[in-house]
Amino acid sequence: MIPPVSTLHGRLKMQHLRLLLAVEERGSLRQAAEALTLTQPAVSKMLQDMEDLLGVPLFERHARGLRPTRFGLAATRYARLVFADMGGLRDELVALESGKIGRVRVGAVMAPTPGLLADVIRQLNRDHPRLEVAVHVETSDVLMPQLERDQLDIVLGRVPDGWDSSGLDFEQLGDEGLAIVVGPQHPLARRRKLSFEELTGYPWIMQPRPSPMRALIDRSFEDAGVPAPPSTIETAAVLMTTSLLADSELIAVLPESVAAYYGRLGALAVLPLPLPRKLGPYGIVTRRGRPPTASMSLLIDALRALSR
Repeated sequence: MIPPVSTLHGRLKMQHLRLLLAVEERGSLRQAAEALTLTQPAVSKMLQDMEDLLGVPLFERHARGLRPTRFGLAATRYARLVFADMGGLRDELVALESGKIGRVRVGAVMAPTPGLLADVIRQLNRDHPRLEVAVHVETSDVLMPQLERDQLDIVLGRVPDGWDSSGLDFEQLGDEGLAIVVGPQHPLARRRKLSFEELTGYPWIMQPRPSPMRALIDRSFEDAGVPAPPSTIETAAVLMTTSLLADSELIAVLPESVAAYYGRLGALAVLPLPLPRKLGPYGIVTRRGRPPTASMSLLIDALRALSR
């Protein structure tokens, strides 16, 4: 029988969580005992006490040692989050001690990066010059696991279709269409009318599967009754994409705001063939139940204000 939270608060110790991770990483009580500088009988008793406390088996024996049960996998996942939060606490205390406001780690998809996110960071840098902002730009399917593992504080993006969002909070900020783009010297750059079928005769840059943008492109071609073009290059990096488009016959797809930004710089041309499908709305994604730090609140408030 699973105990109430009050029992866990009173009896579950940090040493129990350290043991969980040591056993999962090493798959052996002996090696876990060595890592924790304890005797094997002490580690064995500690694990038994923890299983008795939780009321479920955490590990099962197999030919090469121990492996976590489904209960053990859940427990070790939360143990990692506890230690990650402890690391975040220390980082924030160090920042405050040194006179800084703190540090915030934000992951972002392409669409809001050159506009909304860039404006927010410029504003924060002006108003709070001691705030450290670390930005990681990727696709949503890459960012979500990083958020859940506490490698990011905030994601400015989307929760992918089929993703278990029970542990996440999502606050919508906007949505975005997609544009098909080419280099300024591409043979199609000055065409006024195009069909999907004509585009399949050229090499493409695509985002890797299973990113939401790649799935949307595949479905758009399917809707047009044309096989999706074979992807010759796969990348989610905007700089790599725009660099490859120059002086080539490659075709790519970018969010409309990103395409407009690079179009104004003369780095690419937008083809006159809008994709009929749009990406789902993007917004602020955070871990449910985790109170925001002061630095997270500054970033979130600025995103809300500027997105209006």
